[in-house]
Parts: sequence; C-alpha cells; structure tokens
Amino acid sequence: MPRHPDPELEERILHAAHKLWKRGGEKSLTMRAVARAAGTNTPAVYRRFKDRQALVRGLLRRIAARIREQFEAGQTLEEMAEAYVNFALKLPHDYELFYTHVCELSPPRGKGKPRPIRESRPNFGFVEERLAKRLGGTPDDHTQLALQVWATLHGTTMLLLTKSLPEGHEEELRIACRAAVKTMIDAAAQAKRESSAVGHG
Repeated sequence: MPRHPDPELEERILHAAHKLWKRGGEKSLTMRAVARAAGTNTPAVYRRFKDRQALVRGLLRRIAARIREQFEAGQTLEEMAEAYVNFALKLPHDYELFYTHVCELSPPRGKGKPRPIRESRPNFGFVEERLAKRLGGTPDDHTQLALQVWATLHGTTMLLLTKSLPEGHEEELRIACRAAVKTMIDAAAQAKRESSAVGHG
C-alpha cells in the first residue's frame, strides 16, 4: 500500500531543527539528528531540504516571519523598534541564528552595484515602507534612515545579549535606544517640513 505524503512534515522538521539549535547550537544541526527529533527518517528530511544549508535557510525564513509579525503588531515605528529588541531578548537563540547565517539568504552577486538591502532582508524593506508612509516619499528615499535605525537597534540588542554593559544599566541603555530612534525619526520629519517650506517659499 503506497505511503501518503505528510503535509505537516516540513513544519515538524523545522520545529525539530529549531529545538535542536536552541539546545545545542549550530553543531547540533545534523540531518540525522533533525530526522530523529522530527520522528521521521533522514531521506525524508533530504527530500524536503536538499542539504543542511537549505534547512538553515528554512529556519531563517521562519525567524524572519516571526520578526515581521512583531513589526506588524507595532502601530508606530517607535513601537516596532521596541518590539525588535524585545524579540531578541525573548528569543536570543533565534536572534543569534538569524544574524550568524542571514547572509545565506542572499547569495553573492559579484562585482558591480550592490542589490538593495530589501531584496535579501524583507523586514528592512518593511521598515523603509513604514518610514515612507510616515514621512512621505518612496521607500528608496529612506534607506539611509532605516540603516541608522537598524544599526542602533542591533547595537543595543547585542550589548544586552552579550552582557557587555555594567550590570544595572540595562534599562538605561533601552531608554537611550528609544530616545535615539525617536530623535532620528523626528529629525527626518523636521528636515522634510523644512524642505517642503522652502519648496513653497
């Protein structure tokens, strides 16, 4: 009697891989261990993910989708920024996996003009879109500001995750991060107003 395909197997495999990563880090992600944890066999894993790199890419897309959910829950850019840091602190293993391997989502392009960041980091593109909605213009107009916000958030997050700050100053850093993001966005809005006033003067 032929075996029926299991439509939920791919999600089980990713879930198992995620649990193994959280428990033992990158070295625990062998195809055999993932198969065992998912309650299947190694050939079934290979049928859905051609190699370990493809499995990691599947995990990265899963994490990116979770970050996007956090972003979309925020009503303002400041709330989105806060959600980003909260996500990393709540799920540090996911954050580590994402930023250790995220380059695998965008293969090297070779020499020449680099591709827009949003092509390999859709959540970055989402921030550009939200900035355009708030400040006007197109997403392309806000790449530099989105980079400034991202650098501030990632730097804050890494300082917190690596416990590089003297103990007891964590909340102070988070307040500074929130203030920095607000200042950057407010400054961009002010520059936009001044530019518009000159244009109409």
